[in-house]
Amino acid sequence: MSVSDLSATRFPGSISGFLQVASVLSLLLVLFKVVQFYLHRQWLLRNTQQFPCPPSHWFFGHKLDFLVDQELQDILTRVKNFPSACPHWLWGTKLRFQVYDPDYMKVILGRSDPKAHGSYRFLAPWIGYGLLLLNGETWFQHRRMLTPAFHYDILKPYVKTMADSVHVMLDKWEQIVGQDSTLEIFQHISLMTLDTIMKCAFSHEGSVQLDKKYQSYIQAVGDLNNLFFFRVRNIFHQNDTIYSLSSNGRQAISAYQLAHDHTDKVIKSRKAQLKDEGELEKARKKRRLDFLDLLLFARMENGSILSDKDLRAEVDTFMFEGHDTTASGISWIFYALATHPEYQKRCREEVQSLLGDGSSITWDHLDQMSYTTMCIKEALRLYPPVPGVSRDLSTPVTFPDGRSLPKGISVLLSFYGLHHNPTVWPNPEVFDPSRFAPESSRHSHSFLPFSGGARNCIGKQFAMNELKVAVALTLLRFELLPDPTRIPVPIPRLVLKSKNGIHLRLKKLQ
Repeated sequence: MSVSDLSATRFPGSISGFLQVASVLSLLLVLFKVVQFYLHRQWLLRNTQQFPCPPSHWFFGHKLDFLVDQELQDILTRVKNFPSACPHWLWGTKLRFQVYDPDYMKVILGRSDPKAHGSYRFLAPWIGYGLLLLNGETWFQHRRMLTPAFHYDILKPYVKTMADSVHVMLDKWEQIVGQDSTLEIFQHISLMTLDTIMKCAFSHEGSVQLDKKYQSYIQAVGDLNNLFFFRVRNIFHQNDTIYSLSSNGRQAISAYQLAHDHTDKVIKSRKAQLKDEGELEKARKKRRLDFLDLLLFARMENGSILSDKDLRAEVDTFMFEGHDTTASGISWIFYALATHPEYQKRCREEVQSLLGDGSSITWDHLDQMSYTTMCIKEALRLYPPVPGVSRDLSTPVTFPDGRSLPKGISVLLSFYGLHHNPTVWPNPEVFDPSRFAPESSRHSHSFLPFSGGARNCIGKQFAMNELKVAVALTLLRFELLPDPTRIPVPIPRLVLKSKNGIHLRLKKLQ
């Protein structure tokens, strides 16, 4: 027998042997994964057994218990039936420990646990590792660096800028709506808040609201809100490679690019302006720098603190957070006032007594809108712009009632559940501004529209100012009325949205 004949007879045998080895190794890998799954699930069950929850499927978790976009209703049911907190199983070994009690909130927000990596990492391709996603010492450095951008000396002149942006929106509304016309307001308000943040924080010139090219960025942000929500809840989309091959993954990549193109242009534009000696000197003479200038000067003067990648991440983060959360807040406040005309009327009377025709609104006016502020806060209670945030426990925790959790559990702080908790807020579904009367008392962690603790929203004062300006100026020009044929359905995304938009009837005041 020749050498070639011998090789031919051995080759099929070698393939067969290889396949047998591969099959055994594959079987061992599957068995290992099954055992790993079982042990991890048993660990989770054992460490959360002190906290009752609805029955769950061993693989599908609680997915079978509610339909898509029914999570808020599910949370309200849990708030009523399971005091303080409740495990929520996304699937077999994916658990989120939902918290909606103020004492529990105070404990978690008083710690320094990192953001939940299992979900927040999906935001990194969009907004990078800026203030929202950073943890530890790097987060502290960035927070300390950016805090001066929100000093009251910086915020004071922003009131006029905010008012100008609101007036542009209201002028558009007057042109496009007739008497008692219905309008979907969220998109308009999103453009207005983007206009505001671009001018206040990023030294933008021109009007975002009058330039249609910015609508693609608004659309990208809306798409990414939805895509993030569904990816977190899909077991098959946890892997980056698999997700990138899916239709949702391809849509996300396209939306990332749109968002990045927008922020890159903003950074490039301001860098070009600062190359002018006059503009550079003008910026240097400012007592306090605007947000983007602060970042750019930190990059120029000490690049080791802030890389180009860091700068881009902070701009992406604040471009999103600086307009989408406030757009949500304003939209839901308008809806709350539309459905409670007696409170809307009282707010309007207060604003009229302060501003007259509203031709000029100042920083000092904002603190004088006491009743309007009460109504704004009550709307933020019912419709918190950020429904919840998540943390990964870095050390074990014991709650005031003696129950505890080990290191490694992912905790969801449900602000929506907290704000609708009947043990914290009697008749929680009733809109009652008197809850926030100056003489009223409440738990320090019962109302958290801007989160709490060291990682609270750095721009909360900016946001509250913008809410007040938008409400005051709008009530001077329009009566807000609900559209009974299209009642908004709140759904949780990165910010609180409506499944079917927020439609109002706008009646121009004479």
